[in-house]
Amino acid sequence: MASVAWAVLKVLLLLPTQTWSPVGAGNPPDCDAPLASALPRSSFSSSSELSSSHGPGFSRLNRRDGAGGWTPLVSNKYQWLQIDLGERMEVTAVATQGGYGSSDWVTSYLLMFSDGGRNWKQYRREESIWGFPGNTNADSVVHYRLQPPFEARFLRFLPLAWNPRGRIGMRIEVYGCAYKSEVVYFDGQSALLYTLDKKPLKPIRDVISLKFKAMQSNGILLHREGQHGNHITLELIKGKLVFFLNSGNAKLPSTIAPVTLTLGSLLDDQHWHSVLIELLDTQVNFTVDKHTHHFQAKGDSSYLDLNFEISFGGISTPGRSRAFTRKSFHGCLENLYYNGVDVTELAKKHKPQILMMGNVSFSCPQPQTVPVTFLSSRSYLALPGNSGEDKVSVTFQFRTWNRAGHLLFGELRRGSGSFVLFLKDGKLKLSLFQPGQSPRNVTAGAGLNDGQWHSVSFSAKWSHMNVVVDDDTAVQPLVAVLIDSGDTYYFGGCLGNSSGSGCKSPLGGFQGCLRLITIGDKAVDPILVQQGALGSFRDLQIDSCGITDRCLPSYCEHGGECSQSWDTFSCDCLGTGYTGETCHSSLYEQSCEAHKHRGNPSGLYSIDADGSGPLGPFLVYCNMTDSAWTVVRHGGPDAVTLRGAPSGHPRSAVSFAYAAGAGQLRAAVNLAERCEQRLALRCGTARRPDSRDGTPLSWWVGRTNETHTYWGGSLPDAQKCTCGLKGNCIDSQYYCNCDAGRNEWTSDTIVLSQKEHLPVTQIVMTDAGQPHSEADYTLGPLLCRGDKSFWNSASFNTETSYLHFPAFHGELTADVCFFFKTTVSSGVFMENLGITDFIRIELRAPTEVTFSFDVGNGPCEVTVQSPTPFNDNQWHHVRAERNVKGASLQVDQLPQKMQPAPADGHVRLQLNSQLFIGGTATRQRGFLGCIRSLQLNGVALDLEERATVTPGVEPGCAGHCSTYGHLCRNGGRCREKRRGVSCDCAFSAYDGPFCSNEISAYFATGSSMTYHFQEHYTLSENSSSLVSSLHRGVTLTREMITLSFRTTRTPSLLLYVSSFYEEYLSVILANNGSLQIRYKLDRHQNPDAFTFDFKNMADGQLHQVKINREEAVVMVEVNQSAKKQVILSSGTEFNAVKSLILGKVLETAGADPDTRRAATSGFTGCLSAVRFGRAAPLKAALRPSGPSRVTVRGHVAPMARCAAGAASGSPARELAPRLAGGAGRSGPADEGEPLVNADRRDSAVIGDTGFLRIGRAGFELLASSDLPASASQSAEITGVSHHARPSLIF
Repeated sequence: MASVAWAVLKVLLLLPTQTWSPVGAGNPPDCDAPLASALPRSSFSSSSELSSSHGPGFSRLNRRDGAGGWTPLVSNKYQWLQIDLGERMEVTAVATQGGYGSSDWVTSYLLMFSDGGRNWKQYRREESIWGFPGNTNADSVVHYRLQPPFEARFLRFLPLAWNPRGRIGMRIEVYGCAYKSEVVYFDGQSALLYTLDKKPLKPIRDVISLKFKAMQSNGILLHREGQHGNHITLELIKGKLVFFLNSGNAKLPSTIAPVTLTLGSLLDDQHWHSVLIELLDTQVNFTVDKHTHHFQAKGDSSYLDLNFEISFGGISTPGRSRAFTRKSFHGCLENLYYNGVDVTELAKKHKPQILMMGNVSFSCPQPQTVPVTFLSSRSYLALPGNSGEDKVSVTFQFRTWNRAGHLLFGELRRGSGSFVLFLKDGKLKLSLFQPGQSPRNVTAGAGLNDGQWHSVSFSAKWSHMNVVVDDDTAVQPLVAVLIDSGDTYYFGGCLGNSSGSGCKSPLGGFQGCLRLITIGDKAVDPILVQQGALGSFRDLQIDSCGITDRCLPSYCEHGGECSQSWDTFSCDCLGTGYTGETCHSSLYEQSCEAHKHRGNPSGLYSIDADGSGPLGPFLVYCNMTDSAWTVVRHGGPDAVTLRGAPSGHPRSAVSFAYAAGAGQLRAAVNLAERCEQRLALRCGTARRPDSRDGTPLSWWVGRTNETHTYWGGSLPDAQKCTCGLKGNCIDSQYYCNCDAGRNEWTSDTIVLSQKEHLPVTQIVMTDAGQPHSEADYTLGPLLCRGDKSFWNSASFNTETSYLHFPAFHGELTADVCFFFKTTVSSGVFMENLGITDFIRIELRAPTEVTFSFDVGNGPCEVTVQSPTPFNDNQWHHVRAERNVKGASLQVDQLPQKMQPAPADGHVRLQLNSQLFIGGTATRQRGFLGCIRSLQLNGVALDLEERATVTPGVEPGCAGHCSTYGHLCRNGGRCREKRRGVSCDCAFSAYDGPFCSNEISAYFATGSSMTYHFQEHYTLSENSSSLVSSLHRGVTLTREMITLSFRTTRTPSLLLYVSSFYEEYLSVILANNGSLQIRYKLDRHQNPDAFTFDFKNMADGQLHQVKINREEAVVMVEVNQSAKKQVILSSGTEFNAVKSLILGKVLETAGADPDTRRAATSGFTGCLSAVRFGRAAPLKAALRPSGPSRVTVRGHVAPMARCAAGAASGSPARELAPRLAGGAGRSGPADEGEPLVNADRRDSAVIGDTGFLRIGRAGFELLASSDLPASASQSAEITGVSHHARPSLIF
């Protein structure tokens, strides 16, 4: 909101500042006097009495006169006991007893109240609790303090349940005090204008307080405006109270005004509702009844020239002809205070500050309409029809939340048919059934299940029938026939023995409220029905509309949309990023670390840093290296160029915005183990580091809007770049290269790593008066590594040990998630107790995890059973949630178990003891094992910190590989780390965090790569033996070979392994594209040659080949499906292995003709994942980890993966960069996309000369400066041969 808007709001409420303390507006501390004991018997009444000695006059608490209490004639749920307090009183408590010395007492009851003895309102103890606990015997007294209290003259007690061995019996008392009430009544065409003190005093605090009772659903309660259309308005719109603020529109506010705050619902129920508007500085608090909206206004509170008049009840502007379309208020205002001034009292005394227009009076008339509540789908109201008339005519009003239900059914006389009026899909439909004719249908209205009152008029006569709903009329012509009205009309439903066509509909009965019923020309008095003098009914509440808004307050979290029926509500979570009954649980992982340990590769992902907390998810790039790095890009310029400016003038002030909000960034940074942001700075003739008075000439602003003058990895306020810390700046007099002031281009790489200050939101640079200086800088993305909470764990070593934390506050929604592993059969993971409430999660049996709790409705349990034991010493994930709709429990990927909450039960979980983790308050049934990554409502508990000071509990937990070892693929080995696991890819043909990244290379025609095995056999330092003599002692009886390829050339040599004894293995593609394998394991015999006619494999598609030899048995698998087994005859031992060659082979002494032909042709295309035993030749060449012995000839270029691009042709086509897909997508990069954790350097091409050529056609997704160096990233190839010593184990 603009600053003008705030100024308008502040000035419109400009009044002297004084403490708000209106008399009678609050509940005095001593407001607990008995109110009923001194009343005469005539103040007590009831629905009936068993005898004169059981009358209501004998129902006062602790009295023994008469029969010792009130007892009705019949004990059923339609009985009531009523008290008239004589005037409106503040009621703060009630108390009940049973009938003296009898077996008659009430075990539960409803409490209702009213101002005039009509239109009763039901008191609710909690959000959804209607009933009060009663007595368990005849004489004990049960007190209940009312929170909040209420004001009323009449009270009714309605028994719900009683002693099954007796009758209803009650003695009662009501506690409270006198209540002062100043009332003003507006008839819908009147208003009250209050002129304020015109002294322009700027108040510190503005307060408006009032109560209102509305007779209609729309109307303006207060309005104030300025000279230019500035105004505030408090308006009732469709039963909701809306506070409008307009900062300068000449027209009245609309529903799209600059600021609108909406609170309340169903406020047109003709009952009192309280309003409080508070303004303190820029804070606006808007309260309706118990619900408050806090609003922080933008801008300042400066004074503007505005009118000093405020109108109540409508818009009154004397002397102006402006026409306003808003409707004036029809109803009563009570205790109207404006900054402590009693406006009603001023009006009653005809003070000059008040101008009354229209019919304004100072008493509030009581409503005369009698609503009827249909409590269930079995409810009905049967009333006599206008029998014998030749027409049907019925009118009434209704309100409901249900989309469907019967409203009215009637049978015509003499078997001439029937009619039914019902709701379906929120529309009103009328069906007329007549013998021998198809049903006649009429539809009117839409969206009638909005909780508002809707008027219905239905009539049928001779040749037509029509339905009018509000202002919508529908008419249906009829065949001319006599309409003979029946004897009985059924509202809301049908009697069980009714057989009409409409009563058998599956829609069910009506649940909602009806009022103003007329049949024919006669109005129906529901009080006569209640007294048994008219019609009949079932399951009704007469003289009360019991509708309640279950979406106020809304229990739908994270922007979920609430919808409701009469009995319940539901949340639409679509598009919120959350799921569950109340949209509480996030759909996204909390960090890139969590994504990594689900086996997800690098890519764009949405993360939710606070889980189920209030912050939403946001999109990041997860770079899965040895650690999981979260990359958050900014939307600022890629590079900023600076040129000289006059001394002290800013020559650059650049802001950097991020896709995530400040709260989301703070949560992500706090979660990370380390965060950093890099600034690359280049400068020509540079400026001095600071001005002559020492004032810094450059600074940056962090996420908390604090200014920082330090640079690099230095501590705050050190004002040094990284070179200054390392002592290697080009001029030792300065702490940054760019401060040296040399007439040459220099550079600084600055790493900001104080994570509590990150990310950078602004960089400001000024100049010291060197007009020819020049520089440019680039700010990299925010980089955060790891997740502190994901591996935070504790080991529980004894059954009596536990960790304790403050009580868990999850009153309306509580979710708990964690990992556990154990070898024991049972134990409690967590427990938190209240006075009667509790929450507990435990391993109840080896295959059972149970979530139990009590919120006041009795203990509830949800159990997940597993077909396999949980005590297998592997990590298992538990997620439990309890909310107002029910409870759920999920363990690992087992089906989620759910337990719905009881209807209209207690909803608040009240806990006050310490939270126990790994044990209980009784030190029994403790847990033995490990608990990790424990979070409550998205907040991580630091188990390790607490474990360091707790006997019997140790921080950390080993043994992660048993659970996460499967993430290490393709022969990678899982290695335990202090916090997590890593994959050792030393013996894999792949690399990357999970050994799943292909190492691929494009082989041009005539190129080759030779891997020399002899370097794997280490000689002792003093050995002088010939290499050949060593090899004579090496014999292979088995080997595993894997490779993937893509080509269109035949013949092709895929792999050739030679020995010093002229033995060899060749894998080739024949002229027809078939796969051929030749083993020659005895130089004196011909080779074993096998052809595998799986398909033409020179088809440009990727193919995988796996060869496994065990002595003479060779198993060949192609594309992970086709398999074939062959038996060698040439031998079982492969002796003195010499080298493995990929591509063209120059020497093939002793080879068969087909092998020589393929060797001469070599291989043109892509090879990847080549492995012979534990030797990986492509990896040795492209990812050297030490001295190697790999010789490359010709044109060989690394590729991202063989699956991408064409099968042959220019390698540039296959290495062309392809960035990740559209913004907003969550998930790994597309199949053909190069990943950040692959080779991030510029693409390397090994040229014909045997030396490395570096090009700029790299396939990296991020700039090379974006991420820290990682051990998994490839080193540069710098020559023809690379000497490494990887182990070779067969």
